[in-house]
Amino acid sequence: MNDTVIAIVGAGVMGTGIATLVVGHGVPAVLVDIDAAALRRAELAVASGLRHAQLAGASPAARVPAALHTTLSLHDIADATAVIETVTELPEQKADVLTNISALVRPGTPLISNTSGIPIDELAAWVRRPGDLIGTHFMNPAYLIAMVEVIRGPRTSEKTVESVLSLLTRLGRRTVVVRDAPGFVTSRLLHPMINDAARVVSAGTAGVEEVDTLMQGCLGHPTGPLRTADLIGIDNLVDSLQALHVRTGDERCRPDELLLDKVRRGELGRKSGRGFYFYREVPA
Repeated sequence: MNDTVIAIVGAGVMGTGIATLVVGHGVPAVLVDIDAAALRRAELAVASGLRHAQLAGASPAARVPAALHTTLSLHDIADATAVIETVTELPEQKADVLTNISALVRPGTPLISNTSGIPIDELAAWVRRPGDLIGTHFMNPAYLIAMVEVIRGPRTSEKTVESVLSLLTRLGRRTVVVRDAPGFVTSRLLHPMINDAARVVSAGTAGVEEVDTLMQGCLGHPTGPLRTADLIGIDNLVDSLQALHVRTGDERCRPDELLLDKVRRGELGRKSGRGFYFYREVPA
């Protein structure tokens, strides 16, 4: 696997975090986006993330980071060993990007859609070789959290599963493979719970800090659901909840008005400097 090159399409929070993970484990990466400013921010964020990962003991201490190539041209992914798509959590945008990726890469190249809940078999309709498509759900920040949810679609080939599990092991990740369904496991459980936490605040039962403190102290949640919402990005959370609501009909997944109002005001969480909490430093 000495010639491994991982392409990541989308230089947002997740794409940048995955790029940090990849190069931090000595694997060259190509990061693609349509926005030159996003790529410049990503380069700074990867450098910062690599330092953070090393300080946290989450990156191999003796390994020199591999090269990161940023580009505006999707054609630069053509020779990648695997491609990870990390664009916005909207089915039509993912479908469009996956269609273009599928037309460029060689047959048998694993095509990995990083998604928090869009069924892989829906996306498989847009690729030339559905057997090459598989889902992952990296947690944020991807370079610190060692567990990855892997989603096997009904048409995903065994070869693709084996290849992606091997790649994730090389990147120091632990994996759990689940069957395809809206929200899979993590989002299907976590996102309605965060929505319920927002409803508790909306109802005036308790404030933001009280909700998180009780969930941490009584139920062992590491950060509290509303801090977690800020880390996910409240806009991303709302998109995921809306997708779950459409596909399941579960009213717990209908985004609470408090979440919608925060999105309207641009209070998106850590990435905007304000969500349920205030943040002095906004990620690059």
